[in-house]
Amino acid sequence: MAGFFARLFGLGGGSSAAEEESVVHEGYTITSSPMSDGGQYRLHGTITKDFDGEAKSHTLIRADTFPVAEQCAEATIAKAKQVIAEQGDRIFD
Repeated sequence: MAGFFARLFGLGGGSSAAEEESVVHEGYTITSSPMSDGGQYRLHGTITKDFDGEAKSHTLIRADTFPVAEQCAEATIAKAKQVIAEQGDRIFD
């Protein structure tokens, strides 16, 4: 069970910097960081926005897995854009 939580929260077996990708979308910075998970990559990333000099971030983790890190990164960015469109700044509450 501890291994599950370690993977879920990015402790051990996580992604490498080479797999990370960042984009700016409507004032939010989206950083995908696919998590290695049993030979697949789990959708994982952060959404960050600056509020008067204070950066706030939201961690995005989903159950979706992909066989290739690049596919996972693309899906993470797409999902983050969807979350931004649906929730806006409420994701930081």
